[in-house]
Amino acid sequence: MRDVLDELMGWWRAGETVGVGTVVATFRSAPRPAGASMLVGPAGEAVGSVSGGCVEGAVYELSQEVVGDGSPVLQRYGVSDDDAFAVGLTCGGILDVFVEPVSQETFPELGAVADDVAAGRPVAVATVIEHPDPAWLGRRLVVRPEDAGDTVTGSLGSSRADGAVTDDARGLLAAGRTETLTYGPDGERRGEGMRVFVNAFAPRPRMLVFGAIDFAAAVAHVGSFLGYRVTVCDARPVFATKSRFPAADEVVVEWPHKYLGAEAEEGRIDGRTVVCVLTHDPKFDVPVLEKALRLPEVAYVGAMGSRRTHEDRLERLREAGMTEAELARLSSPIGLDLGARTPEETAVSIAAEIVALQWGGGGSRLQDVGGPIHHHAEAAVEPV
Repeated sequence: MRDVLDELMGWWRAGETVGVGTVVATFRSAPRPAGASMLVGPAGEAVGSVSGGCVEGAVYELSQEVVGDGSPVLQRYGVSDDDAFAVGLTCGGILDVFVEPVSQETFPELGAVADDVAAGRPVAVATVIEHPDPAWLGRRLVVRPEDAGDTVTGSLGSSRADGAVTDDARGLLAAGRTETLTYGPDGERRGEGMRVFVNAFAPRPRMLVFGAIDFAAAVAHVGSFLGYRVTVCDARPVFATKSRFPAADEVVVEWPHKYLGAEAEEGRIDGRTVVCVLTHDPKFDVPVLEKALRLPEVAYVGAMGSRRTHEDRLERLREAGMTEAELARLSSPIGLDLGARTPEETAVSIAAEIVALQWGGGGSRLQDVGGPIHHHAEAAVEPV
């Protein structure tokens, strides 16, 4: 929903009703992840996408019907049949789309949710998408971390259901996952009958780029494009300037290992954080890599340099007391083998390695491998 939130809020604040279709579950090669949304505005405007074009027409029509009668609908879209005009996903995937009318009346908490998203505060929206009692459909909870003040607003229909979903939504929010959960009709954990879609929004994942070199500018640009909050850090103030790194969210003048250690102590490093060490200078590389490779929650640590530089770096890290298991976490030389030469091509290579490791891809050409195109990992949190 993040990609369409601004347009949705414009209509919501104007008192309009908008048809919102949201992907709540995917199977096989569905093209869009859970949380992707499409809006149908009051004048018939279409904003966003749920399938990259396969079923948008059907979702558009269903959204108009839902706005007309006010009743939410959970619809499954699968593989197209032999009729070329049939509604379906030609990619062979299956997706569940929950279509609902959204207005100040149906979703009064949306303004506060949008404020949280804009401010980078974590928040999860839990919506009943399936239930034996139709009156429960579309009911929602807005859940925030326990230390956030007004932590829960709304209700699903019973205190038992509210309690169970609140606990699970906080767990998903902390883990960085958007997911559909199944309960009994009154929130029983071992039951079936009620499905709740938990759409989690958290601050953007971080990319820490150490080394204010020309390659860092390209990596920062690609990282920002992928949705990361990018920090470029270097101890040399003449190189670490905002004008040299316009795509970075922040440029920090500090010794890399000191900055990384302070950020970790403040709890600003998590399991989605990626670290790119680009200086290929031992006095910078070794201390920051020693720190990064001992942070269990970091998703990726890569270091630039030739194979000769890499071997020398490994020896220095071993001398610093690092174990082989810790060193095995290091991606060096950084990036995939794309034959990259320019800073921009190298940035694509680094980004490709990060994406491949995140989703379990092998980095081979798709035409040379069989099986599904999309690898299935646990759904990621939507960046704020």
